[in-house]
Amino acid sequence: MGKNFWRAACLAMLLGPTAAFAQQLPPPADAPAAGSAQGDVSVTIYKNDVALVQDVRQLPLGNGRVRQSFPDVSAAIRPETVSLVVPDAAIVEQNFDYDLLSPSSLMEKAVGETITLVRTNPATGAETRERAKVLAVNGGVVIEVNGHVEVLRDDGLPARAIFDKVPDALRARPTLSVTLASSRAGTRPATLSYLSRGLGWSADYVALFDDKSGTVDVQGWVTLKNTSGTTFSHAKTLLVAGEVGSTDDNNGDYTPRRRRATRTVTGTESAAREQLGDFYLYPLAERTTIADKQTKQVSFLDAKGVAASAGYRFENAWLGSSDAPRSAQSVLRFSNSGAAGMGDALPAGVVRVYVRDARGQPQFTGENRIEHTPQGSTIALPTGDAFDVKVQPTTVSRTRQGDSRWRTAVRYTLTNARSRPVTVELIQGGLDGGDVRVVADSAKGERRDAGTYAWQVPVPANGSAVVTTTFDTRY
Repeated sequence: MGKNFWRAACLAMLLGPTAAFAQQLPPPADAPAAGSAQGDVSVTIYKNDVALVQDVRQLPLGNGRVRQSFPDVSAAIRPETVSLVVPDAAIVEQNFDYDLLSPSSLMEKAVGETITLVRTNPATGAETRERAKVLAVNGGVVIEVNGHVEVLRDDGLPARAIFDKVPDALRARPTLSVTLASSRAGTRPATLSYLSRGLGWSADYVALFDDKSGTVDVQGWVTLKNTSGTTFSHAKTLLVAGEVGSTDDNNGDYTPRRRRATRTVTGTESAAREQLGDFYLYPLAERTTIADKQTKQVSFLDAKGVAASAGYRFENAWLGSSDAPRSAQSVLRFSNSGAAGMGDALPAGVVRVYVRDARGQPQFTGENRIEHTPQGSTIALPTGDAFDVKVQPTTVSRTRQGDSRWRTAVRYTLTNARSRPVTVELIQGGLDGGDVRVVADSAKGERRDAGTYAWQVPVPANGSAVVTTTFDTRY
């Protein structure tokens, strides 16, 4: 019998009538009242599975050495990061009790103890009670009843177990226990701070593009996720955009698969929002409850009429030739500068683009990811592959020039099946081998960086264009 079997057996017994269980199990002395034991909670959530929780509780403390419990801390707390400040009291010792009360843990802690088994005759409904000693729970529950050894079975017969008490080591909720040396009696505020895993956030953007007006409306949403095992009630919530350093590599954030790289020309404008060192802060306007196992979305950006344009981009690898035309990328270009109408720094996230169809209904046209983007940046966001705009690159010739150089002629044939002209950003990559020269060029291009050469190629409606160039390289 495996572990799942005896856990099921425990559940079967514990899910019967609970009146006797409740009557015989007084709550622990430090059990909190109904509801959360948290006080004034503030939660600062970073991007790499790190959150700072600050909880101010009012504690009635006696004089001398006292033991104080803090229920409802995060189940994913990093105990070594705990800081507790209590006026006129010093910390002697602290413990984090994370062995939580459950049917299986209750049975495990009962090994060597005596419990009461209540069985119900399914035919008559009569109950029988027997005292039983729990001998082992290794792969199953083994008990001693009336001088004989028995294995509890998950046979569907009505049965439940009654325990005399809750073991001291088990807690109904994640609890931090602290021993304090208090110099006076009285109620005072205690400020508890700690780092926790299991709290994260991501940014998502909805961009509605209007090609006729050349604008885009951008809504930014923060998605909060809580898998910490604890609900944080009515919390002040602050989000930090940026990657803080951490020795904890346990990062559960989901990163969408990137189809095409987003190109960003980094801006130099200062955003008009609060900064913390090198990070931007995004406080939620109102307190919110971050429930355990909950995903919550809150708006943080609503920019209307941001200047934008749609275009095309095609990047060819070095010596890349194609037997058939290939689709150019559809690209949405916009800026988050103040002059463009947005004026904000953008935390990393996924931008989902929509365009209205002929009936005025917004339709999804693609998505891609942006990184943390300073204000004033220009963003070229690929959203998919164009249906009507194609490029066919061809390596026409390649000849050796002496011992160490090559001359390579390339032709790019661009076609446009749309009823209006388009401009394609044509990029030749793979030129970062050093000492690359353009010795012939049918269109005016420019060297973008060490590895790329680019042209802005106009292609007429229902027509085509050809660009030819010759490179002199060392390879």
